[in-house]
Amino acid sequence: MSRRMLIALIVVLAAAAVGREVLGGDGGGGTGDGTGGEARVVKVVDGDTIHVTIGGRREKVRYIGVDTPETQHPTKGQQCFGTAAAAFNERLVGGQRVRLERDVEERDRYGRLLAYVYRERDGLFVNAELARRGYAQPLTIPPDVRHAERFVALARAARRGGHGLWGAC
Repeated sequence: MSRRMLIALIVVLAAAAVGREVLGGDGGGGTGDGTGGEARVVKVVDGDTIHVTIGGRREKVRYIGVDTPETQHPTKGQQCFGTAAAAFNERLVGGQRVRLERDVEERDRYGRLLAYVYRERDGLFVNAELARRGYAQPLTIPPDVRHAERFVALARAARRGGHGLWGAC
């Protein structure tokens, strides 16, 4: 093994260990606090951001891999279909128990937890459902790319079908 490959492997393993510390010591996207990654949604901010209680604390969570139109952006204002995306997200997860699963990065530059979000009661993959129904477009920010191809395919199908924002905006 070359020296570069060895260094890269060490960096990847260290990043994985740090990530497990915050979102689960089990490597499976848990929270490390005994809840197994389960949280309760206490507020839906918009189409791709929620507040949850997890391990006795409140966290702001940004969905990985998708981007919905803004509802109250400081410079963009309210974008077409933003209110609809926020309302759909509320119907999907408002007050629900969800499971958070991380990818590589723990938080974004705003301090929000980054997660793939699954509805606890039926396992619905919320990030993917937003793309599938046309409420979100793909937003791939490496190194968090685990489901990037899936999100692109779902959004492409929604766009072809004129679903959601693709038919409204």
